[in-house]
Amino acid sequence: MYTLVIYDITDDALRLRIAEACKEFGLVRIQKSAFLGKIDSQRRKSLRIRLKEILGSNPGNIQIFLICEADMRFREMIGEPTGYEEEGIMFL
Repeated sequence: MYTLVIYDITDDALRLRIAEACKEFGLVRIQKSAFLGKIDSQRRKSLRIRLKEILGSNPGNIQIFLICEADMRFREMIGEPTGYEEEGIMFL
């Protein structure tokens, strides 16, 4: 199961901490405020707790989506490549 994390956070330091947490949990950046990767349900739960702790009462929004393998096959990219790493994630 893939996990997609997207966020809208205006504070630079807070946004950096969110990005670092996503990387620590094995997700890779696919856009400026979007991370994707395969993690199991226990790590996803831990990530959710970590992100909630980081955000605290600060303004912002974090959304976590679960995407199954079958649905990932329908992913389409429109426009120029972002230049962000996507190592370890294969799209067919």
